[in-house]
Amino acid sequence: MSFGDPNNPYGQQQQGQPGYGYPQGQQQPQPGYGYPQAPPVQPYGGGYPGAPMSMPGLMQTARVLLFIVAGLQIIVGIIAAVAIAAAQDVADSVGAGDQTGPLAGLGFIVVLILLAFAAWAIVLGVKFAKGGNGVRVTTIVYAALFILGSLTNFAGGETSSAVGGVIGLAIGGIILAAMVNGSASAWFNRPRY
Repeated sequence: MSFGDPNNPYGQQQQGQPGYGYPQGQQQPQPGYGYPQAPPVQPYGGGYPGAPMSMPGLMQTARVLLFIVAGLQIIVGIIAAVAIAAAQDVADSVGAGDQTGPLAGLGFIVVLILLAFAAWAIVLGVKFAKGGNGVRVTTIVYAALFILGSLTNFAGGETSSAVGGVIGLAIGGIILAAMVNGSASAWFNRPRY
């Protein structure tokens, strides 16, 4: 009976082939092929602590929207301040500066409030990563005030302010919905070490 060519790579291997180098000891047999193996078990309390929790996607969306809103508020605030200053300068040159002075002062107060809201949004966005439940509640208040401002803008009646009001309403609604979600509560109430 013949076992075929001993040099055939597809044929049955010979059992007694010597290895190169130093002689090796007995090889371990393969573990029970076909039987599931249990994972190694760590003792109770051993091992490393769990990986840090990652910020949920809705929280990341709200955070990015806060930064976008803050940037837009800063841009609009700067443009409004320059426009008010230019209008007051023109009013002074024609001799009507005394009548428009209080109106320009009111405009600058509105610009300062707008810039304060922008700073508030930036601080909230930065605090999302490490902040507690207070950041969540403050963001809810910010979103509610933002929605109120958008509704006021929407009720202005002009087409351009109505479009801005709808966009602001949508952004404020997304931020508010993200903060009252269960994942937001879990994120801001998580243990921090």
